[in-house]
Amino acid sequence: MNKWDARFMDMAKLVSSFSKDPSTQTGAVIVDPRNRVVSVGFNGFPQGIADTPERLNDRETKYALILHCEHNAVLLAGKSVEGCTLYTYPFGSCTRCAVTMIQAGIKRVVFPPCPADKMDRWGPDLIRAENLYREAGIEVVPLS
Repeated sequence: MNKWDARFMDMAKLVSSFSKDPSTQTGAVIVDPRNRVVSVGFNGFPQGIADTPERLNDRETKYALILHCEHNAVLLAGKSVEGCTLYTYPFGSCTRCAVTMIQAGIKRVVFPPCPADKMDRWGPDLIRAENLYREAGIEVVPLS
């Protein structure tokens, strides 16, 4: 991992701590080709929607309302993210986010391996997303 990847991964980890999700906090950082931060995002409900314990602890309700960190980062960028690098923490993108990142023009993705306790729930989808990134010609940089 180069020094820029390490710095932006640390930033993605910090951004993930802003999430109120009681089970999985995720963070994203989008950086342009000159290593300038374009946007950040964490998983959470849309602005103006209350983060109540009832909603956050009911998986069906939470999944219906939550925006993933990647979507938040793209929406909050306020400009095109074409040609940028996406850093995500604590694992890579799900399929839903990967297809959006592909369409948004992200050219490189960097992420750590999925934690063992998240593998049963997220593993197959993370692998599918990684394969989609590769098929679309996006540089995939899984960290070890």
